[in-house]
Amino acid sequence: MDLDALVAIDVHVHVHADQHGHLALDDELNAAAAKYFKGDPYDPTVPEIAADYRGKNMAAVIFTVDAEAATGHATLSNEEIAQAAAEHPDVLIPFGSIDPHRGVAGIRAARRLVTEHGVRGFKFHPSLMDFLPNDRAVYPLYEELQSLGVPALFHTGQTGIGSGLPGGRGIKLRYSDPMLLDDVAADFPGLTIIMAHPSVPWQDAAIAVAQHKANVYIDLSGWSPKYFPPQLVRAANTLLKTKVLFGSDYPLLRPERWVKDFEALEIRDEVRPMIMKENAIRALGLR
Repeated sequence: MDLDALVAIDVHVHVHADQHGHLALDDELNAAAAKYFKGDPYDPTVPEIAADYRGKNMAAVIFTVDAEAATGHATLSNEEIAQAAAEHPDVLIPFGSIDPHRGVAGIRAARRLVTEHGVRGFKFHPSLMDFLPNDRAVYPLYEELQSLGVPALFHTGQTGIGSGLPGGRGIKLRYSDPMLLDDVAADFPGLTIIMAHPSVPWQDAAIAVAQHKANVYIDLSGWSPKYFPPQLVRAANTLLKTKVLFGSDYPLLRPERWVKDFEALEIRDEVRPMIMKENAIRALGLR
């Protein structure tokens, strides 16, 4: 990957479909998410994602979410995603996803994904996966990721998955309170943590955690920049200028729309390239 030639690194890109036609979410959750984001369902495969980002001269961190235990819907294969990403190393950076409910088997799978399949980090969605991030039962998995030297990306705040459905399909928003990650960051100082999304309704908590813990970053995915909370914009311009990362939430939110709205945001000229690429290079250990 030619980092100098890239205009940006999108650290939050979902793989919604494998090359066998299987989707990452069931039909009800997929439709609810599309409605929340006011778009038509779009489920590109890994090769299609690669072509899309290559055309934009961007790199993408890609992943699925292993929530099979909570949803009953079979997860996409981490191995297949990593293998497909390896065919497009100029633009794709594969992350895995391990449901903490998998216990010891999940820990072993995480190690194999890194050592045998080239996975560069892991994605967690506490609300969808139905777990508390600071549950001590999950700590052995974090210990493994810390020892492997790969980052962990956590969904935080509101979620479009289950939005508008009765009971939100049982998905609990409180599991994605960023303050729960303060415990994880404190107990695993060698683990890089990326808190995904503006963490509404806990934006101030996310800013506090990212400011206080050197190993914590914030990605800006899932929201058009024109809707960012003002305190997040201020922090990105100042005390968190080295801790904030570009992320879109593709395919539900396309990078071209995000970038267009970001260009209209009052971000300092010297900070823009840090958010779009330089901070991600450091957080992901790409150099």
